[in-house]
Parts: sequence; structure tokens; C-alpha cells
Amino acid sequence: MELLSVVYRYYRWPFVGVMLLSLVSAALGIGAIAFINRRLIEVSGDVGSILPQFLGIVVALLAVTLASQLALTTLGHHFVYGLRSRLVKQILDTDIERLERLGSAELLASLSSDVRNITIAFVRLPELVQGIVLTLGSALYLGWLSPGLLIVTSLWVGATMAAGAWLVRRVYRHLSQVRETEDALYRDYQAVIDGRKELALNRDRAQALFEDTYDSDARRYRHHIIRADTYHLSAVNVSNIMMLGAIGVVFYLANGLGWASTEVAATFSLTLLFLRTPLISAVGALPTLLSAQVAFDKIRGLDLAEPRQGFGRRVAVSGAWQELRLEGVSFRYSSSHTSAGDSGGFVVGPLDLSLKRGELVFLIGGNGSGKSTLAKLLTGLYRPHEGSMTLDGKVLNDSDREGFRQRFSAVYTDFHQFDTLVGPDGASPDPVLVQRWLDVLKMRDKLHFDGQRVTNPELSQGQRKRLALLMAVAEERDILLLDEWAADQDPQFRRVFYQELLPKLRSMGKTVFAISHDDHYFQHADRLLEMRAGQLIELTGENREAASRDAVGRLEQH
Repeated sequence: MELLSVVYRYYRWPFVGVMLLSLVSAALGIGAIAFINRRLIEVSGDVGSILPQFLGIVVALLAVTLASQLALTTLGHHFVYGLRSRLVKQILDTDIERLERLGSAELLASLSSDVRNITIAFVRLPELVQGIVLTLGSALYLGWLSPGLLIVTSLWVGATMAAGAWLVRRVYRHLSQVRETEDALYRDYQAVIDGRKELALNRDRAQALFEDTYDSDARRYRHHIIRADTYHLSAVNVSNIMMLGAIGVVFYLANGLGWASTEVAATFSLTLLFLRTPLISAVGALPTLLSAQVAFDKIRGLDLAEPRQGFGRRVAVSGAWQELRLEGVSFRYSSSHTSAGDSGGFVVGPLDLSLKRGELVFLIGGNGSGKSTLAKLLTGLYRPHEGSMTLDGKVLNDSDREGFRQRFSAVYTDFHQFDTLVGPDGASPDPVLVQRWLDVLKMRDKLHFDGQRVTNPELSQGQRKRLALLMAVAEERDILLLDEWAADQDPQFRRVFYQELLPKLRSMGKTVFAISHDDHYFQHADRLLEMRAGQLIELTGENREAASRDAVGRLEQH
């Protein structure tokens, strides 16, 4: 199975050591059976003298078996830790465009459900390994006692395993459907949690979400998990009963047809009884291992980037740049609803933009005009599909992208609220700068700190944006992108933002690119840009004056 091959690839020598322990455990198990056969069954009279030897073998078997299982389980948990860390690092190193196409529900399902299933599989993996090793070792011993009985027994057990495999294939099919349904359930959970306010206000919407969406997905999950459990329990019971049937066949062949002595038949029966529990446990472990295989398939299907060494934060970003240019930059969104001859989805561009150091630039535009796409192109989060970006005349390629991003701090409309201040290059922020901006943002009495960590992040939306701006300023980056930052501020602080904060940022040498529709404050911008249907224009003269009088009215005219 892929689980074993992946473990072997990353932990080759520890894995080999665990397998050797399992072989020793199997040898001791077979040795215990052979000891019973030769010393306890065949020897008559006083057996008290050999009892200590037998107890010694049993104790050694217990110790080695426990050691091999614990070693394999420990190795498995180390592997799961590495897998989880690798998956998180892959997400961190994957392009934003790919992550947005996947969606948070599918990523969360892989981080939680898939990793959990692989962890459970490792808990059950020792049972499978032990069952296989013991079966192979016991077969060698039984073949030495009676090749004929071994052939018949092997055919019987083979038929049992074939029936079990037929059932297990159906377990795998239904577990695959269970995993697909889990993605849908995670989306339902996300809708219930993120939309709790709207659902509390509109109980009709809540009922529709519960009865039409969630209940349908939950029923589908229930259907497939019941089918998987049914086939799994059938496989376990078939294996259990058929192993008992094998004992009857052995005694019939030995006593009825004279294929072997009663002692050999007793040894076969004892061995089959000894193998019954490991084999049933191995069959019982198969669904968890199949779930792990489904999890591997889902993680592979995410098509995330290969993890890179480090985080690129040490990439040199020195140099007082003077001009950033976008030249013929285009970005096309993929679309699954295209007709014949249609080349795809919404296109932003071609865009031509020059941004000079120390400028204060405002951008306006309606919903779906391409403002957010431009912001992601400008900050390097999106790769242009066509055109180029240059910094002081140097064309930026993929190797420059990580360093280029380090010049930006941003507060997006859908920003995530972190709780720790970080300074340049990941160091502690300048305490003087932080204290000064706490006063500027009027947040000194609102925030409580434990070192650099904010201990009371439960703030209003406007205060959360102020905290996000504080964190952006503390990073001391050259360029600051603010996406509708003032939209959640009260009128008084909105005025402070445009008349005091933005001039202060410019005096600090920052280049500020702000998406805003507060037309009363457009006079504070050095330049005013507009996005419309994926195209960018600069508003000057009468167009700028008209937008400054009524930005919303201008957008409605087109």
C-alpha cells in the first residue's frame, strides 16, 4: 500500500528496523507454537521442568511484539507530524490563485479529516503488519510439517481472503464517497458558522440550508458510511468463520483421509487459532488503511506546490526604488461555463500603470471591475498571464517575486486578524514607532499586550482594521496597500485617516495605494485611478473633479 511505501521513502532505516522487529516477533510466535507441539504435546509425564522455558518464550514474545508495535506506531506518528507540517508548508508556498480555486473548505477538510484518517491508519497499521508477517512465518513452519495440509489450508485461506478482498473493494468505494461528502459537509459547517448572524435573522434561509443542503449531504454521508461498515463487518465475520472451518478441514484430512498424524493436525489447528486473531485484526484494519489511501489521493489531488526550503523572508529587498511599472499586464480568470469559441472567463487588462516612490494613489471602481485583481497583481500575489512588471527598469521574473512581495504591507477587505506584532525581517517591531501609532490610531486604551501579542483581539470591525494598520506600519515596508480601509470607520476617524494618517505615512516615505470611494477626500491623493470592466484609466482634469464631487454618480453613469 502507498502508506507503507511513503513511510519507507522518508524513514527507510527506522522502517527496516521495525520490520526486523516484526520478523523477530513472528519467529518467537512460531517458536512458541513449535515448543508447544514438540515439548508440551508430544512429551508425556512431568512437564514442570520445561514450563520455565515456555514462560520465557511467552515473555519474550510479549516484549518483542509490544516493542515492534510501539516502534511502528511511534514511527507512524512521526510521519504524520511530518505530513501535516509538509501540507501546511505547501499551502504557504502555493500561489494564492490556486488556493482561491480550491476554497477554504477543501483545504480544511484535508488538514483535519485527511490527516486524521492517516493518523488512525497508523494506529491500526501494526495489526496489519503483524498479521501478514505471522501468516507468512507460520506458513513456512506448517509447510515443513505437512506440505499437503498446507496446500489445502492455503487454498482455503486464499478463498477466504478473496472473499474478503471482494468485500473490501466495496468498502473502499464507499469510503471514497464518504470523503467526497465530507467536503460538502465542511462547506455546510462553514455556512452555518460564518453566516450565523444572517441565519438568526432569516429562519427561512436557515431552514432551507438545514433541510435542503445540510440534511441532503448528511444523508448521503450516512448512506455510504453504513454501506462501508456493512461490507467491513461482513469481511470480518467471513474471515472469522472460515478460519474455524479450516480447522475442521484439517482434522478431516488428517484423521479421515490419513494425510497426517493427529499431532500434526493439532499443531495446524493450534496455529490457525493463533493466527485467527491477527488475521481478523488485519482485516479489521483494512478500512482505516483504505481511508488513508483515500486521504492520500485527496491530498495529492489538491495539486499544491512542492514545499520550498525556508520562507524567503531573507531575500534582499534593499535599495531605494523609484518607479514600479505594469506594462501590458493581463490576468484571465478561468471559467467552467464557456461556449464554443469563448476563450475563458473575466479578463483584467491589459493594464499600464506607473507607481512612483512616495506617491499617494487612490483607486475607484465598481464591484467586479477588477480592483481586487489589480491589487493582487500589484503586490505580486497573482502572476500576470501576459505583460511584465518592472522595478526601476528591471523586469521582475519568478525568482524576483518573493523579494518583491517583501516591499508590501497590506490591509485587504477580507483581512485576517493576527494577534502578534512583527517588525522588519521577523524581528521585534520598533517600540517607539508602535507607541506613537497607538496614539495616532487612538488605540492605546483599547489594546492589551503580552510582549508583542495582543491579548484582547475581540474588537469592533473598525478597531480591528486599526489594529491591522498598526501591524502593517510596524512591518516598516516601503509600499502600503489599503483596500477600503476607511469603510468601517466612524465619520470622525475617517476624516483623521485621510487628513492626518495618510499624510503621516507619506512623510515616513511610504508609497500608499488606497482603494477608496470617499470622494470628499480625493483632493488628498496625488493621483486618482479608475478600474472599469477590467480596464484601468487615470482620472485627470474635469474627470477627476467630477469624480471628487460624486464618485458613486460617476460609476453609475457607465
